[in-house]
Amino acid sequence: MTGNHYKGHEVSCCIKYFIFGFNILFWLLGMALVAIGLWAWSEKGVLSNISSITDLGGLDPVWLFMVVGGVMFILGFAGCIGALRENTFLLKFFSVFLGIIFFLELTTGVLAFVFKDWIKDQLNLFINNNIRAYRDDIDLQNLIDFTQEYWDCCGAFGPDDWNLNIYFNCTDANPSREKCGVPFSCCTKDPAEDVINTQCGYDIRAKPDAEQKDYINVKGCVPQFEKWLQDNLTLVAGIFIGVALLQIFGICLAQNLVSDIEAVRASWVPPHPIITCRPPPHAGKSAKAYYHA
Repeated sequence: MTGNHYKGHEVSCCIKYFIFGFNILFWLLGMALVAIGLWAWSEKGVLSNISSITDLGGLDPVWLFMVVGGVMFILGFAGCIGALRENTFLLKFFSVFLGIIFFLELTTGVLAFVFKDWIKDQLNLFINNNIRAYRDDIDLQNLIDFTQEYWDCCGAFGPDDWNLNIYFNCTDANPSREKCGVPFSCCTKDPAEDVINTQCGYDIRAKPDAEQKDYINVKGCVPQFEKWLQDNLTLVAGIFIGVALLQIFGICLAQNLVSDIEAVRASWVPPHPIITCRPPPHAGKSAKAYYHA
C-alpha cells in the first residue's frame, strides 16, 4: 500500500461543515456591513478627504458598521477557511479571538454594574458631545432623533442640554431660527398628525417650564434609558446570556475540531518502504532473491 495510513482517528464532518456553514454567513454579513459603511462614507465625501473622519466632534454611526463588520469579517474568515481547509492556526485564532471578545463583554458588564455612577457620567458626557455635533453629520442627527423618539426623551438629562448646541442655545448672539428650541424629535407625538412637524420645537424653551411639558418630552435620555433597562431586564439579560452561550459553543466546537485534526495527524503512519535485496554480480541465477518488508 503506497498511501498514508491512519489508525482509527478521523475528523468529524458534522462539526467541520457546521463551523464552515455558520461562519460563512458571518463572513458575508461582515462584508455587507463594511460595504454599507464605505458607501455611507463615500456619500458624505469622507473617502475623498480621509482627514474629515476625525473632524466630527461626536460619534459617526458609520464607525459602528465598520467596526462590527470588520470583526465579523475576520472571525468569519478564520472560522470558515480554518474549518474547510482543516487549518489549525486559523481555528485557534478563531477560538482565541472569540474568547477575547467574550472576556471583554464579561469585563464590561461587571464594570458597568460596579461603577454605575461613573458609567452614568460617561453616558451623559457622550450624549452632550453628540448634542454639540448634532448638525455636523446627518447620520449622527438621525441617530439622536431616533433615540429621543424611541425613549420619549430630550437631551441627556433634560431639554436645557440643547443649550450646548450653537443652533439651539438661548444666547443673544445666536442668530439661528432654532434659537431656544429643541429638535422635532423632542416633541410629544400627536396621533392625529400624519405629517411630522419639524418646527414643533421652535422657541419652546423660551416658555415657562410648566408649559413646556405640554409640547415636548422633558425627561432626559439617561434616566429614560435606565428605566428602559429596569423594565426590560429579563430581555436584556436573556440576549447577553444567549450571545455568551453562542460564543462558548463556537469556541468549544473549534477546539474540538482542532483536537480531531491534531489526533489524525499524530496517528499518521508513513507507508513501509520496499527493500530489494540483490545478489552479488558473481552469484548464479538460482541465488537471486527479493525480500519485501
